[in-house]
Parts: sequence; structure tokens; C-alpha cells
Amino acid sequence: MTELGPILEASLTSAFVILSIALLLCVYRVIKGPTLPDRVVALDMLVAVAIGLIAAIGIHTGFTLYVDIAIALALVGFLATVAFARFILVNAERGNSQSDGIDSSERPAVEESAS
Repeated sequence: MTELGPILEASLTSAFVILSIALLLCVYRVIKGPTLPDRVVALDMLVAVAIGLIAAIGIHTGFTLYVDIAIALALVGFLATVAFARFILVNAERGNSQSDGIDSSERPAVEESAS
């Protein structure tokens, strides 16, 4: 572990506290919902908070390997969000209102592609 100045140490401590609270709030939203799109947004935010935590740990420990881990997590998180969005779109096109908790009157109109 590298020797950090008192200002950087205080900044890292406050970053860890704030990111930990954000992580708990995201986990709560993933569990409680109430709809599938809410859960997907919470999972995307959870990935962003995890990237922040990894970056803060990397600064605290001085290992540059954590930057690579954060970049890989960002790429995987982006692909997962795109996949979830596609899943929600397909369910909306099929009219499966039970799967995501959205009332059919609240759904936006989805245009059908010409085949």
C-alpha cells in the first residue's frame, strides 16, 4: 500500500462511504422493483457504482490492475444492459404485461417492422 496524503485519504474514505450507500440503495431497488425496467436501470447503476468502488480501491492500494478490471466490468455491464433492454422490447412487442408489471394502458406504442 502506498503512502497517501491526508486529503487523499479523507477523500477516499468519503468516496467509500458514499459509494457503499449508493450500492445498498441500488440493491434495494433491484429487489423491490416495482417493474422490470426499474430493476434493469438499478442493475446498470449497480455496475456503475461497482466501477467507482473498484477505481477507489485501485487508488487506495496503488495497483493499476484495478483499472483493467473496471474497464472489463464496464464492457460487460454495457452488454448486459443492451441485452436486458432488448428483452424488455421483445416482451413489449408481444404484449406480455405480466412479466414486467406495466399495465398495457401505460405501454408506449411499438411499431411493427415490415417483413
